[in-house]
Amino acid sequence: MKKYLFNICFGLSIASFAQNLEIIPLGVYGGSNESNLSSYLIAEENTNNYLALDAGTIYSGINKAIEKGTFKDKTLENVLKENIKGYFISHGHMDHLAGMVINSPEDSQKPIYAITETIDVLKNKYFTNTAWANFGNEGESPILNKYQYNYAKIAETFPIQNTNLTGTVYELSHVNPLKSSAILIENNKNAVLYFGDTGADRVEKSDKLSKIWTEVAPKIKSGKLKTLMLEVSFPNSQSEKFLFGHLTPQLMNEEMGKLAQLVGEKNLKKLTIIVTHIKPKGDYEQKIKDELLSNNPYSINYIFPKQGERIILK
Repeated sequence: MKKYLFNICFGLSIASFAQNLEIIPLGVYGGSNESNLSSYLIAEENTNNYLALDAGTIYSGINKAIEKGTFKDKTLENVLKENIKGYFISHGHMDHLAGMVINSPEDSQKPIYAITETIDVLKNKYFTNTAWANFGNEGESPILNKYQYNYAKIAETFPIQNTNLTGTVYELSHVNPLKSSAILIENNKNAVLYFGDTGADRVEKSDKLSKIWTEVAPKIKSGKLKTLMLEVSFPNSQSEKFLFGHLTPQLMNEEMGKLAQLVGEKNLKKLTIIVTHIKPKGDYEQKIKDELLSNNPYSINYIFPKQGERIILK
């Protein structure tokens, strides 16, 4: 009986522990460095059931993570084929999907989650006979049927196949009227909100971010959503005329001010923002870090991810 009770308690302990979420950055930059472009794996801690949040870099990122001892599985092929259960592609720009396209011949069958506009780009521009080959389940013949397109409906929650996670997708404006998207990833304990490329509402003359803040405010106030993965591509010196649908530290603060009005400044102090998509140009990276940390009116915890290094979210 004692052994039986121990096994039950041990099982419950592991199940509870596994509810924490972890992120493994396969690529962190927003251009130029083709070996380190936007891609993050997310899963419940102590599992190998990852969803890729964008896929700019895959092969180099997995290798870097293996070098750093991040993956339990030391074989690149197994990580790619077995551990990555699917892809969320935020929009159709190459720095967010090139790794998936290039590695598609070596990949296994799995779903791609995206808004209609992004799937149209994959189907009509990349997975074509003139550009590569059609590894999707729709489009030009021959159809290789390796990836199954899952059309995400805005603000409707759906299960992420072969994981305990769910996803909810929202529209973003990335050089209005070009559409990008964000995805809210949840299990029964925690949530993470990942943003593809996005400009600020004021600059984009849009309300996409405001709608998202309204949608997720209750989850922030309840404590379930404590982590955002949000891009800051340029330092404050970049003219708003040449942001091309991206954020600066000052625009980040502007958007956080809108969120603070909905959830209260006290709740923002509990928020972690993983800063993504920094442009690796000159001293941009250091400037962005300095500007975010030196002007942090809401005491947000900023994390600057490094390729291949696991981030545990509790």
